[in-house]
Amino acid sequence: MTNQNREQDSINAYLKLMEKVGADSASLESRKQFLQRLVELIGGRPQGGGVYREAVDEALQEVDKAKWPYYLTVSREYYRFWIDDIKAIAAMHASGGYRAKPLISNVPNEELQVLWSNLDQEQFYVAEKWPLKAYAAALRQEGADQAVVETRAKLAKLLLVRLRDAPERDGNYYQLAVDSLMAVFTMKEMRELYIQVAREFFYFWISDPEAVGRIVLHQTTDD
Repeated sequence: MTNQNREQDSINAYLKLMEKVGADSASLESRKQFLQRLVELIGGRPQGGGVYREAVDEALQEVDKAKWPYYLTVSREYYRFWIDDIKAIAAMHASGGYRAKPLISNVPNEELQVLWSNLDQEQFYVAEKWPLKAYAAALRQEGADQAVVETRAKLAKLLLVRLRDAPERDGNYYQLAVDSLMAVFTMKEMRELYIQVAREFFYFWISDPEAVGRIVLHQTTDD
């Protein structure tokens, strides 16, 4: 089977499952159009997280930024089909992880510069300050200089503001907040740094005792 046929079969399998959980025809068509463009951008390259993320990033540039949270969810759902991880698909389906209408958060109306500036006037609660302080301390422990600590801590603050409506410290709500901010980062390098910070800070947010081990100060290719 060629890569093109395999990827088309994986799209069909994903859409079939989404139809089974109740997705309507318009939703199925929007998913189909985005995923077909996504696999075109992958272009038959070997399977890998790095390759997939690059293609998702390119595909998102072609759609309305207000739709980014929706298509980011679609991309994560489809990834398990793309790598043919049957066990992960079954587990996610059994837990109700595949939804006809995915939970999404709205993209902020303000541009990044405005959101960034507003943080200086933002008041953070004690419960918000302690993961921030722990994250900053861990960055220093790992050898980050002050400029790096300040930038990453500020990116974490952006997330905390979006997380204030989360009813609990749950990974699903965290991902919603992460997705909602993706579109405000117009520079690829800054968006990649934001994603890295979001991955790291999550473990401080949930009080994981091994959180320090999640910090990566230097980007690596992992595809």
